[in-house]
Amino acid sequence: MPEQTVPARILIVEDETLVAMELGLILEDLGHQVAGIVSDSRSALEKAGAETVDLAIVDVHLADGPTGPEIGRRLAAQGVSVLFMTGNPSMIGPVPSTIVGVMSKPTDERLIGNAVAYALACREGRDVSPPAQLRLLN
Repeated sequence: MPEQTVPARILIVEDETLVAMELGLILEDLGHQVAGIVSDSRSALEKAGAETVDLAIVDVHLADGPTGPEIGRRLAAQGVSVLFMTGNPSMIGPVPSTIVGVMSKPTDERLIGNAVAYALACREGRDVSPPAQLRLLN
């Protein structure tokens, strides 16, 4: 597991309410601040444009369809690091370098913590090894 990073502001882009709430609790337990929980592309881009977001955890299939990959690319263009958490990793396609990787659903608290720590360490420019269960995209 990467060395502990400073607390981050993390946006959750997930349309399954219970999954989003559980993820939010895990992130808060890890010492991070949830910048928001949104369920569609419009809300994700508005939230990221209105607030400082260090990292976004994005599902592929959302309330407005399979818009997660495009949200990830647009958030990355705004300087947000992105982790996907999805049961459909094959739908992601080509990605910019600030999209770190994919956690397959279902996942667990340990992988979430390790993946978030890895993504934030990469954001800080530290050379760290990824967690074994995180599928890297770059």
